[in-house]
Amino acid sequence: MLVRSVLHAKNRVVVSIEPTATVATAVELLVRHNIGSLPVVETDGRLVGIFTERDVLRGLHRRGDAFCHAPIAQVMTSDPVCCEPNDTVHDAIGRMSEHQIGQLPVVHDDQVVGLVSVGDLVRVLHEAAEEDNQRLLTYVYGAV
Repeated sequence: MLVRSVLHAKNRVVVSIEPTATVATAVELLVRHNIGSLPVVETDGRLVGIFTERDVLRGLHRRGDAFCHAPIAQVMTSDPVCCEPNDTVHDAIGRMSEHQIGQLPVVHDDQVVGLVSVGDLVRVLHEAAEEDNQRLLTYVYGAV
């Protein structure tokens, strides 16, 4: 199964932020959209970083309230780990496990086309395993 299938099933618009926006703006977007991360994109749509809930917690711990006024460009994770729509779900979840990250921007031709979470990928793998299980049961025991 490919990452593009996961994106198609999610049918969700990617919420992103520009590097010049403040942390306070980013937090407002995270809360309003009930999401865990924001791809940081230039005005041309090119991915330059990612800003996550984990970044918020670390920044507040280290810098206190002043952190909220910092521009995203100063506090984001630059060069984020990414995947492409034609990558397999197994490759994507392996990359997330290797780098201990919960969200993975999906990039095609230097443009962010989606974002997948560990939950998205686990759900798809679970559904595929359930389908395989049902096919095997039908094969072994006949129609149930």
